[in-house]
Amino acid sequence: MSDIDHLLTPTPGPFLLTMGVYFLVIAAIGYVAARQTRNMKEFLVMGGKAGAIVSGIAYFATQYSMSTFMGVPAIAYGNGFAGMSITIPGVAFSMLIPALLVGRRLMELGRRNHYLTMSDYLADRYQSSPMRAIHAIAMVVFLVAMTGAQLVGAGIIVKTFTGYPEWVGVVVTGGIVILYCMYGGMRGAMLTDVLQGSLMVLTAVVTFVISVRAGGGLEAINAQLAADSPGHLAHPGSKGEYGWSVYVTMILMWSFFTIGQPTLFTKFYAMKSHAVLFKSVLLGTLGMLVSATLIEWAGVNAFVSLPGLVGRDADFVVPMLQRSLDPILASVMIAGIVSAGMSTVSALMVVATGGISRDLYQKLINPAASDARVLRLSHWVTLLIGLAGIAIGVLKPASIFEIVRFAFGGLGIWVIAVILGMYWKRATAAGALAGVLLGELCFVVLKAGWLDGWLTLRTDPLLPAWLLGMAVAVVVSLATPAVEREVLERHFTTARNDRSKPCSSAT
Repeated sequence: MSDIDHLLTPTPGPFLLTMGVYFLVIAAIGYVAARQTRNMKEFLVMGGKAGAIVSGIAYFATQYSMSTFMGVPAIAYGNGFAGMSITIPGVAFSMLIPALLVGRRLMELGRRNHYLTMSDYLADRYQSSPMRAIHAIAMVVFLVAMTGAQLVGAGIIVKTFTGYPEWVGVVVTGGIVILYCMYGGMRGAMLTDVLQGSLMVLTAVVTFVISVRAGGGLEAINAQLAADSPGHLAHPGSKGEYGWSVYVTMILMWSFFTIGQPTLFTKFYAMKSHAVLFKSVLLGTLGMLVSATLIEWAGVNAFVSLPGLVGRDADFVVPMLQRSLDPILASVMIAGIVSAGMSTVSALMVVATGGISRDLYQKLINPAASDARVLRLSHWVTLLIGLAGIAIGVLKPASIFEIVRFAFGGLGIWVIAVILGMYWKRATAAGALAGVLLGELCFVVLKAGWLDGWLTLRTDPLLPAWLLGMAVAVVVSLATPAVEREVLERHFTTARNDRSKPCSSAT
């Protein structure tokens, strides 16, 4: 943050007071959640009892991260309304498509077969321990990296508003999340998400209003943009970077490929009924659309009231808009930005913990381990995962926020195994694994730019990598023995026949 000091003056008093109160409230919620978390089902999927408000807000709070309130508005600032395509087209479908394609079925299968993790579903559908092990390991690696990325954002916020070193914000924020996730598990994560998600929406609304007032009203802002930077009002943006291919890619990225994200996949296990699923989709989609649209639109408006921001300074466009507020109120808005990171970190920690304690230890290393023993182990695993995330946040590898996109893509490839397993009886473990592994390799090669000399697709590397992986999975599945008939009956025929039964009555 080389040039940001002259743009934002640290106000440690109001900031520390507000964040102190905020962290105490979060800790209190975590304490209540811990008292109600007595077994692994409670720890990993809230016992399958989450209601519509908790499910809807928790889903979108997990989906949104620190970059939603910092990096993405900076893109809109530099590119105009076309830059808003980075998330807005996708969020309109980011709950609807996963719910329609896999949500209802996962609720039924999860209750009947006692699934607690995404690996549970994959291992059972394909009758494959290697599938469980490979997915669990990949999941933990990617999720820990994403945890570190979110904590870096918290460190930057603390340094900006207090003048303290970044590592202080990383350690404090990470430590608070570790505490309420260690003992409260998914219940703690989802209940705190309600507060954090609500604060995120409030922050977006207030920031947008400030941006309009600072620019003299929408009419004046648009007139100024038309005169000084007409590209901000046109497609594909001032820099010509956001054409139609980006819109299509982002819709697929934030909706279809969300199916492969374990933190969101397991939210369907937590919902207690089909009615909750329907209501949570409406609530979550509304929350995402309101907050994403307003916070990114504020970035566009700020091009008039805060001209000349370049490089990383543009990432602070939202905090700079908020500096006109009373210091306490401004600190509350900053807490909304921190909430975006904390809500994501909490879900990442709990799901990564399940990958180690349940998928690797209980299911593969020590199948005889009792539920109580695995729950105790989960507390320590959560601590270790949190410390690993804090270490990444403190070390801050180059382009840390790019790690989020990379990890999202690496997990998104697993949509191959999910979609084929849920809709094609002939899909086999060998086919799914071959498709996923080749897809991962292709994604890494394209992401690294090693084929830029002859491949110039204007889409995210995840899309061509997924298409290649799907083709390979189909071919290999046709060439290998099918999964046992009993398994297919349990995953297909029974699921269809049970759709008329109340989901909440399943065991």
